[in-house]
Amino acid sequence: MKAIIYCRVSTTKEAQETSLNRQAEELTRLAAKQGMTIINIIKEQASGYEIDRDGILTALEQCEQGLADCLLIQDETRLGRGHTKLALYHQFTKRGIQILSIIDNGELRLSESDEMVLKIVSVVEDYQRKIHNIKIRRGMKRAVANGYNPAHNLKNKHLANGRERKEFPIDQVVYLKQEKGMTFREIANALTKLGFDVSKATVHRRYREYLTLAQEKGYSIE
Repeated sequence: MKAIIYCRVSTTKEAQETSLNRQAEELTRLAAKQGMTIINIIKEQASGYEIDRDGILTALEQCEQGLADCLLIQDETRLGRGHTKLALYHQFTKRGIQILSIIDNGELRLSESDEMVLKIVSVVEDYQRKIHNIKIRRGMKRAVANGYNPAHNLKNKHLANGRERKEFPIDQVVYLKQEKGMTFREIANALTKLGFDVSKATVHRRYREYLTLAQEKGYSIE
């Protein structure tokens, strides 16, 4: 398992440097105990109520890129405080990123009230994805019924240098991405098991093409 260590203190006082170093040392020991490979150690001096933090956003980006599948923190307050903590927790966990903390001696545990809020958020997001997907399908069906062929509208198709365009069910990609919340890497792996030899980059590119074409034809995807 590949892990990112995230350490945070709330002020920029020099005395806080000791706390940052101590957090890093303790989390490094936790990673070793769990047999994890550390890909990055991030130390940040910023308020836990602030969500626009370079360090935590870098950690999220690296997890989205598939560079890590676990975030190590000292305790839940290092991730953030108040709504910021819940928002960041949700962003990491819905991408399948495990969050471990020293204080919990393992996976981070939230309070019952925090868990309830996140369940409500998940339900709302699920219905938003369903509505979003339904609107795309309805729009594309109307377009096809009126003679629209997406394959005829792909930009720069003539620049492919003779490379054969791989075919795979884009509607399933949209479904797995929007309704199941799967990453492009997970979708590519699933398609490969079904006999479609495609990369994560190809799946991502074709998904963006699909959404772009829908927008160009005036079909809302919001």
